[in-house]
Amino acid sequence: MKRVITAVSLFVFLLASGNALADCRCVCMNGEVRAICSSSLDLEPICPPRICPITTPSIEPIQTPRVPPIGTSNCVQKHVYNEYTRRYEWKEVCY
Repeated sequence: MKRVITAVSLFVFLLASGNALADCRCVCMNGEVRAICSSSLDLEPICPPRICPITTPSIEPIQTPRVPPIGTSNCVQKHVYNEYTRRYEWKEVCY
């Protein structure tokens, strides 16, 4: 019985600590709410619906060729809304 309690406690601790270290957030990207994570290993959260500001037309910046991070296969430039400046900014997003 002690082993079961210890195993369950360890599982709950690992599960809770994994969520605490996850660096995911919901942002407005190209006028839609999307989850962005800093690691491909993080689980994307379910984003609550909200109204995103209208994207302003702009030209996508020229991408320099580079190898995508581990766990991703493609990186593209996306228009991401910055809540501090209240403007859309071009950010590199990798899938």
